[in-house]
Amino acid sequence: MKNTLNYIFKNFIDIIAFMVFVTVKLLIYGKTIETGYFTYRGIFFPILGSLLIIIAFSILFKPIKRARFLFIMNLAITLFIIADLNYFRYFKDVLSIPVILNSFQLGAVKSSVSSLIKISDFLYFTDLILFKFIIDHYKHSKVNRVILNKQLKFSSFLVILLLASSIEGYHFYKLSKEQPRLLSTMYNKIYISKKLGNVNYHYLDCFNSLANGITKRTPIPKQKEEKVKAYLQTNSTENKTPKLKGIGENKNLIVIQVEALQSFVINKTINGKEITPNLNKWIKRSANFPNYFYQTASGGTSDAEFLSNNSLYPTDSGSVTYLYAGNKFNALPEALKEKGYTTAGFHGFRESFWNRNIMYPKYGFDKFFGEKSFNIDEKIGLGLSDKSFLNQSLEKMKELDKPYFSFIVTLTSHFPYEAVDKYGDFPVGELENTLVGNYLKSIHYTDEQLGIFLDKLQQEGILDKSILAVYGDHYAIPKEHEKDLAKLLDKEAFTDLEWMELQKVPMFIHFPKDENKGNYNVYGGQIDLYPTLANMFNLSTENMLGKDLFNSKDGKVIFRNGSFSDGKIFYLSPLNTYFDISTGEKIEENDNLKNLKEKTINELEYSDLILKHNLLKRFKN
Repeated sequence: MKNTLNYIFKNFIDIIAFMVFVTVKLLIYGKTIETGYFTYRGIFFPILGSLLIIIAFSILFKPIKRARFLFIMNLAITLFIIADLNYFRYFKDVLSIPVILNSFQLGAVKSSVSSLIKISDFLYFTDLILFKFIIDHYKHSKVNRVILNKQLKFSSFLVILLLASSIEGYHFYKLSKEQPRLLSTMYNKIYISKKLGNVNYHYLDCFNSLANGITKRTPIPKQKEEKVKAYLQTNSTENKTPKLKGIGENKNLIVIQVEALQSFVINKTINGKEITPNLNKWIKRSANFPNYFYQTASGGTSDAEFLSNNSLYPTDSGSVTYLYAGNKFNALPEALKEKGYTTAGFHGFRESFWNRNIMYPKYGFDKFFGEKSFNIDEKIGLGLSDKSFLNQSLEKMKELDKPYFSFIVTLTSHFPYEAVDKYGDFPVGELENTLVGNYLKSIHYTDEQLGIFLDKLQQEGILDKSILAVYGDHYAIPKEHEKDLAKLLDKEAFTDLEWMELQKVPMFIHFPKDENKGNYNVYGGQIDLYPTLANMFNLSTENMLGKDLFNSKDGKVIFRNGSFSDGKIFYLSPLNTYFDISTGEKIEENDNLKNLKEKTINELEYSDLILKHNLLKRFKN
């Protein structure tokens, strides 16, 4: 026995160390990203199978080269773990090939990225020091080791690969039965990562990225194309005499997308002071949608712009603005332009960021006022301050031929909210020097600037001739800061359902003379803005996946990861669990819920097919 152990140690310590070190790291990572249904036993064998594939290929090398190969693979897996962890902290998702291809965007938001990294992350690298000793051991030790001949190497390779394939095949098959189409659509990447392990997730991501590349070059079957077309046609507003039809014709349209504005700040006070007094005031004067959710994915702000102007879902990975910049779109600016509107986009940051200089003209904007169009006289955070940006934007708006559509995207309240000394004096009590406290200061600053801007629009009579829509683009607080958010909201902690319900963003539409004001409680999201405005401005509602919020009896909001709600139940895809919204209790899946889930997956798939095959180019001809 002792001789056997000594033999194994001398000849295969690199393999043993690799398996032990990397398995432990992957288990810790799996536990870190979600504790909801994670079990060490459940994920151990998928991890084992994924690592045995690497071991199989390592067997083909001589001992010293094998140890170096395993060191490199260990390092690569560790880097992916660190990258996935930090991406998860911000986006609540894991990295994918399209996201990595878009990573050149990180240079502009490096403060956002660096603020997510924790010192404890570097502990993932400690085993690599030990592994270096193993390489040195192989390099300098004079012990005679077993050198496998080519035939034995190849036989060992096949045996280990067969074992790995059996383990992998079983667990992939099991998951495909539990969640049909999940492995091909990858609509719930977190669930895949936690069921199959991080390495298997990235194996699958690489495979699907290659497959999608081939799919984009492969014509879509005519039957499937007709299915997508039919679905779009049946999705138009059902009401033959819809409310507010044409109410906005010949009026200006002003849409303001506010950076990181979430609903929990609305009507909330801290130490007796309103966080957003100006938005609170304007919401009371407007048609307010308190159950409006952001539906963005990894494209962040660009996803919000895409959803709101196109009424299609963003891609599950990466950004439409890079992956499908050559597509034909059915966008709000283009539709208004065809009715004689001047269309202009405003954003006080670099024109090329999120490919806006390419995409805004594709959407139908006549003009795009980016960083070069503004006097950068005051910078806060990433770029031009909201105060200066809104002041200058107003002057540019007044020069536009009427009627016009102005799409305004703010910036100052961008994560990680570090320009505290420039936000002004807004006391946040016990939340001082926390990310949540800093966010409150930043959004209070933005609220003040929006209040000044909207008051000027009113004073100059612009709002008498305009429809105004304001909404938040995406979440503000990463889940790792939920304890401080709970303090703000007087909670001990949040349930999974409560956290999901917190992902609402304000959305209100103001009409001249404060007409149509009040709360409209239908469940909806950013994909619904365009069809809602289309009805008001007498535009076609074809080729949209959203609904008119003023004329929809049934609520519906679908998220890119496959979660959805109809206002009564909430399905949380990462947990594969249904909740009754009124009671907060879990409910069992029945045929009706299964049907709703299937419709959700279909709708996401149809949106993907529209983008992958540029179907709107055909549908609009």
